[in-house]
Amino acid sequence: MRFFAVLLLAAVSCCAQTFSARLTTIPIDAAMRATIAGTGSAMATLTGSTLSITGSFEGLRTPATIAQIHQGPLTGVRGAAILDLTISKATSGSLTGSFNLTPVQIENLRKGKLYIQIHSEKAPDGNLWGWLLPEEKR
Repeated sequence: MRFFAVLLLAAVSCCAQTFSARLTTIPIDAAMRATIAGTGSAMATLTGSTLSITGSFEGLRTPATIAQIHQGPLTGVRGAAILDLTISKATSGSLTGSFNLTPVQIENLRKGKLYIQIHSEKAPDGNLWGWLLPEEKR
């Protein structure tokens, strides 16, 4: 029985995929330039249908309020929020999350359609963005 458990664990770990995101400011309009600032990064691992995300950010002008995973129609195109991350409510900190994805969400992740968006007090429409891209494509 232990032999099969070891084989299953090896099979799952061999098939894990890693993704990363560079979190940067993307002003939607000129007025946003005064309220958004900062940088960050995130790493994600997809094992089976479970996506685990860890990351950090710094340099926001006001404390972060929420962080979410969004799904756009294409890489680089904004879309709707689909998952909530846990984030430090500060100008610098960390973000984390673990989710069971649907087959469609897994396919969209692999195609670069999922991204992280951090909101802050003075930038409720988004302060930092970063698309989750497969490590081999970076």
